[in-house]
Amino acid sequence: MGKQARNSRRMSSRAEPRRNVALPARRFPLGAIAVVAGIVVVGVVVVAVAFAAAFATGGSGSVPQGTQTFVESDHSHVTGTVSYDRVPPAGGAHNATPLNCGVYDQIVPNENAVHSLEHGAVWITYQPTIAADQVALLRQLVTSNYVGTERYLILSPYSGIPSPIVASAWGAQLGVDLASDSRLADFIRQFAGGGQGGEKGAACTGGVGSPVE
Repeated sequence: MGKQARNSRRMSSRAEPRRNVALPARRFPLGAIAVVAGIVVVGVVVVAVAFAAAFATGGSGSVPQGTQTFVESDHSHVTGTVSYDRVPPAGGAHNATPLNCGVYDQIVPNENAVHSLEHGAVWITYQPTIAADQVALLRQLVTSNYVGTERYLILSPYSGIPSPIVASAWGAQLGVDLASDSRLADFIRQFAGGGQGGEKGAACTGGVGSPVE
């Protein structure tokens, strides 16, 4: 009987299941979690801001070197002439009717052109005394970069501007000496059809003016 009891105790010991011992949960310092969460939030905000900035402008280029940018907060409609703070103007109060986008061989009204800038147009002006071949290059540049049926580009002569050629968008301006300056094309790609004037997609046709191209 003693031997059988011992064997029975051995079998009972072998059959007893093994017990799993729970390990303590790994704890992460709250400070480290807060830092990681902060980095993720900042990253998301930076990406969102960059995307919004690209969408607000033309978004297909970059602001070329030498471009001046400034705030133009007056979007009011007025009658008569306006005394602008820049020559040529690049924003501010304007006529209620926009200028039709396109190529002009005569000086156009500031007040109508500024309304087109509000709609996303780029206005390229040149001194009337520049060489004919420069004007021809500007025409080619403008007509080959029209944005959709609204065009969103204006070309016209302008007396008294500070550079031989000045490209203007709402709140942005670039002066260059030659029509072949690659920054003109960069300026167009960045701003033409963009939302810098606050009315992205608004019409640049159906207004006043008869462009020759």
